[in-house]
Amino acid sequence: MKRIIFSEEAKADIRALPQYIAMNVLTAIHGLAEHGSGNVKELKAKAGEKRLRVGDHRVRYTEEHPDILRIHTVKNRRDAYR
Repeated sequence: MKRIIFSEEAKADIRALPQYIAMNVLTAIHGLAEHGSGNVKELKAKAGEKRLRVGDHRVRYTEEHPDILRIHTVKNRRDAYR
């Protein structure tokens, strides 16, 4: 399982979500770290950055070393790419 590191912005984003959505997002992040599963795409705008789709929310992250996931933001899809 990969180690997960949340930025301060990502922590604030998750706290601002309703509890059931936050739990879905955290479950998806855990699945990504443990099994590499999820709806993932590489972002063209920033080299090395990827996004995980969780319903209407997007988790932007990078993989550092083979065993670290750094979570940058968790935003609704309408705000995620601005």
